[in-house]
Amino acid sequence: MDLDQLHTFLEIVRLKSFSKAAQTCFRTQPAISAQVRQIEQELNCSLFERLGTRIQLTPAGKILTEYAEQILELRRRAQDSINELERVPRGELVIAANEATCIYVLPTVFSEYKKRFPNVQLLVDRSYGKHVVEAIVDNLADFGFTQLPVQERKLQVLPVHTDEIKLLLPAGHPLARLESVRCEDMVGQTLLLPKGGATRAKVNAWLDPVSDRVMISMELDSTEMIKRFVLAGLGISFMAVSHFQEGLDAGQFAAVSLSPEPLIRRLGLVYRRDKAFSKAGLEFIQVVMDRAKQSVAQHTEEIGFHPVGS
Repeated sequence: MDLDQLHTFLEIVRLKSFSKAAQTCFRTQPAISAQVRQIEQELNCSLFERLGTRIQLTPAGKILTEYAEQILELRRRAQDSINELERVPRGELVIAANEATCIYVLPTVFSEYKKRFPNVQLLVDRSYGKHVVEAIVDNLADFGFTQLPVQERKLQVLPVHTDEIKLLLPAGHPLARLESVRCEDMVGQTLLLPKGGATRAKVNAWLDPVSDRVMISMELDSTEMIKRFVLAGLGISFMAVSHFQEGLDAGQFAAVSLSPEPLIRRLGLVYRRDKAFSKAGLEFIQVVMDRAKQSVAQHTEEIGFHPVGS
């Protein structure tokens, strides 16, 4: 039996007439009689006793009436809840991103989103590199932030941030006097590199001509740890400028561009093309893009989103 059949059945019960129920259901009397017969066949029992021109519920009909009313009431409540969800978004969104993005990008986005939609819970799945993409493809997260390019046809990719990866130095380091550094300048230096990820891959490619002559002292999986170790004089590293901008402004760090071409990092928002988002999800996309537009209008280098090419 389906919900339409239950609705027809309850109309007959309410009006105590097949013909009147046919009018309210905008069907012919034979059509609603057929619906009742289908329910009776499925339940293997009679629902009505026909006493001349009158009808009366059988014991089975009385039981079905009680449950049919509950079923249709649940349907109404479900529809009301869904309508309310569209009016006032609630629920939760899972965001996959690496540590640095969680620290330097998401706070401003989350803050703006929570101002608009306080009833939506935002959950962070701290992932790294390809694991962000895997989490989205496997539907373990709703949205991801990862370095571009992303080669995955199942995903929609929106470029939202661009940054330059520079040589990260403690203030006063001899290399800080240079306008830019070549890979050959890294020979003889103590390097602290990220353990993995897209930035490490870019740095590896840049260092490739001197890979057999550089000294990698440590491989670390934490942006904050790298910064602390650089400050402690344990080595120098490579990092997106936005990740240490505060320390740069405070005079703790120095930053030098890489040559012959600057090393650019681009960040994208990714999500499944075929995912049916609620209003909460669609509004998250809008907040991310609004944040990017604000950065263009302000023409600043504040920590946050900066559209590609800015």
